[in-house]
Amino acid sequence: MTRFPPLTQDTAHGVARSLLGDLIARHGEIGSMVATMAHSPAVLGGYLDLSRAMKRSKLPRQITERISLAVQHRQGCALCLAAHTSGARAAGVDDSEIAMAREGTSADPAIAALVAFGLQVYTAPATITDDQIAGLRHHGYTDRQIVDVVGIVAVNVLTGAFNLVAGLQPAEVPSSHRTDSAVERPLGP
Repeated sequence: MTRFPPLTQDTAHGVARSLLGDLIARHGEIGSMVATMAHSPAVLGGYLDLSRAMKRSKLPRQITERISLAVQHRQGCALCLAAHTSGARAAGVDDSEIAMAREGTSADPAIAALVAFGLQVYTAPATITDDQIAGLRHHGYTDRQIVDVVGIVAVNVLTGAFNLVAGLQPAEVPSSHRTDSAVERPLGP
């Protein structure tokens, strides 16, 4: 059960009204997470800025969705898991790789290393070693791609935590809610 009602352009005030108006004008509709985030213009604006920034990540979507699945599986956000499962399938990730991603791995050693790194950024960033970074570089990842993982994890922490606190569930995801949407891409839902 949702704990906060989603806002509309008519029920939001101030900056939130403006943000929602801009989003609706550009995209036609918004998802439940974004509409509910509008209770805090700071949270909504921060989410939108971070989400837009992470769309410029140099990691392929097949990898970012796997990292998102791993983080959201640990965090426990069913809404995010549903959205990232859909996003991974849309990006061409098969069901066995989706299942492995939820567990923090992949059949591809290079992808497995990056997904595991993403989980470690989420659970214990202080334990990351120079050898791990060197190992990611050995797999062919650039410094930018390695650093992008931190942003992918951050947006997932924000969206997952928000959805859990707000009580948003997958049944509330509108049919237009897709992870490639500019309004509600769950690099988090």
